[in-house]
Amino acid sequence: MLAKGQWRATDETDDHTTRGYHLSALYSPIGWLSWADIAKQWEEAAIDADRRKAFINTVLGEEYEEEAEAVPDWQRLYERREPWPHHTIPERGLFLTAGADIQADRIEIDVWAWGRGLECWLIEHIVVDGDPGRAETWAKVDPLLTRTWPHETGARLALQRFAIDTGYATQSVYAWARSQDHATVLPVRGYAAYDRLVPVSGPTKVEVLIDGRKYKRGLNLWTVSTSFFKKEIYKRLGLTKPTNEQLVDGIAFPAGYIHLSQSASDEWCRQLVAEQQVIVRNRRGFQARTEWRLLRPRNEALDCLVYARAAVWLAGADRWNEARWRNLEEQLGLEPPAPAPPPPAPESEPQPPPAGNIGTGAAPRYSPITWPTSRLYRR
Repeated sequence: MLAKGQWRATDETDDHTTRGYHLSALYSPIGWLSWADIAKQWEEAAIDADRRKAFINTVLGEEYEEEAEAVPDWQRLYERREPWPHHTIPERGLFLTAGADIQADRIEIDVWAWGRGLECWLIEHIVVDGDPGRAETWAKVDPLLTRTWPHETGARLALQRFAIDTGYATQSVYAWARSQDHATVLPVRGYAAYDRLVPVSGPTKVEVLIDGRKYKRGLNLWTVSTSFFKKEIYKRLGLTKPTNEQLVDGIAFPAGYIHLSQSASDEWCRQLVAEQQVIVRNRRGFQARTEWRLLRPRNEALDCLVYARAAVWLAGADRWNEARWRNLEEQLGLEPPAPAPPPPAPESEPQPPPAGNIGTGAAPRYSPITWPTSRLYRR
């Protein structure tokens, strides 16, 4: 079939002075790359976006177009909720952040616990009713900054970072944030495009207006790539939960898994997946950009998680080493997680001898983290 193939022009115009050719690996001569090999590569690429892109570029010889992000099913999220004590931090949760979204008649806040691999748990959903332009509304928010939540070990954890959106009632948010601890309260501004070098940039100094008085460069404002974190959240919502048998056998949840408590309502689950990433094309039909569009009117749960995740980034947890995670566990009196068992060595190869320092009983030393213990954990 390939030997009998011939080139045929498909350009209907009379001008054939410029010719273009397209040849995919499907036309590869026998002995180079078989159709069976190509089919196997496609099956492997079907479950991995990076492999799929490489396949389309290098095997099919076509231009790759960014795929729209699939929207997780809110009903599946609602059905997979987990039972644990109300407002209690599970054992693997090591620190807390919160994200706040400002609306015309309320402030919505979600508190999240984070552990190794940035596995996270929804601890509490809080709605502060009131006009965000009035001081009495913000007075209801103040106690959250000194409040603590119970941990399964008996300790109590305070918020380490509280990221709050400044897109609505901007000056009111600025004024409140300026009166708080700047290391804890982080005013943020969402940015939808993908052209940021890092997902959170800044800070930039902004002007604050309080009681008619202007404070130039009065507040640090952080810019958050909401598109980056939404894409990450949707990917993590698609992670597979281990079966009950696997959990009994010690198989852990995958890194980045998002745990939802039974306190999460069906409306909250709908809000968490209220947007979809779509491809926007120009008049000629070519891909121009991707953007996130609302599928339903309310998306506060998604926004709050984006800001709570940005707070994790600003805390530096994406870059923490083993010593920092171990330090947090030691403060809670927790044992480090058991390492994953290594794959069995082939029978033909001898097993490596154990390391010389195993079983010596010597305790490793870890450098302390920057957060004061009195701030992080309270009994």
